Amino acid sequence: MRDWLSHLDVERGLAANTLTSYRRDMGRYTAYLAGRDVSDPATVTEQHITDFLAHLREGDESHPPLSASSAARTLVAVRGFHRFLAREGDTDADPAGQVSPPTAPSRLPKAISVDEVVRLLEAASVGDTPVSLRDRALLEVLYGCGARVSEAIGLDLDDVDADGGLVRLFGKGSKERVVPLGSYAAQALSAYLVRGRPALALKGKGTPAVFLNQRGGRLSRQSAWSVITAAADRANLSGHISPHTLRHSFATHLLDGGADVRVVQELLGHASVTTTQIYTLVTVQRLREVYAQSHPRAR
Repeated sequence: MRDWLSHLDVERGLAANTLTSYRRDMGRYTAYLAGRDVSDPATVTEQHITDFLAHLREGDESHPPLSASSAARTLVAVRGFHRFLAREGDTDADPAGQVSPPTAPSRLPKAISVDEVVRLLEAASVGDTPVSLRDRALLEVLYGCGARVSEAIGLDLDDVDADGGLVRLFGKGSKERVVPLGSYAAQALSAYLVRGRPALALKGKGTPAVFLNQRGGRLSRQSAWSVITAAADRANLSGHISPHTLRHSFATHLLDGGADVRVVQELLGHASVTTTQIYTLVTVQRLREVYAQSHPRAR
């Protein structure tokens, strides 16, 4: 298993978060096999894997039942592991190759309206302190270019051209893309870099990170979440508001405005347009809502 994870890290270049998830999934898988006296991968059968999948869905004393999407993600790790062993010649066959993942129900991404986004962004600014300037710039970047939170906090100074309105993001698997920033995000980022970041950087050790914490180090994912949660509370926004809410809203608002799904795919950094197409369901749902509210013979 260590060889496989090393292969994913070094040769495939998978993101650290993905590797952490795979390591956790495989820990649960090997514990399940050990409980059935299976320690040699060459003795694993298709039935073992099918039973493990059912076990994931049912749960046990130590783990709650997994949703279809979470169980499917775990199966992806198991299938990748056995495929690797077969390809390397460590096993004669791939017992997981024919095991199909459970079908997850189609879920629409959560997006908030443009007015709610504006309220959220304005609520991030409390005064003109370095932290306030940073928080506003962070939220503007998340919404202005549809960045994942890991991409935003991973930005270095060399990745930003605020005057030119461009940022370079490194997505899953270290895939690089350059995306436009938008005038509001560019202005907020410039204000932070000029009036906010220098004060925070004085407390640190010279990190190139764009977004700094109050000790001068790179802002963490947890801190970025806290920034958004605090802004949502101040904006009196109900429901669960997360960094991904801004990413979902970015995509939905682009499609509502007439953007081509292929363009949105490139901006989001999706490997497949199929992933992006779920956002088109959001806009269709919105059309239905407007039709139902507005047409005299809709109901």
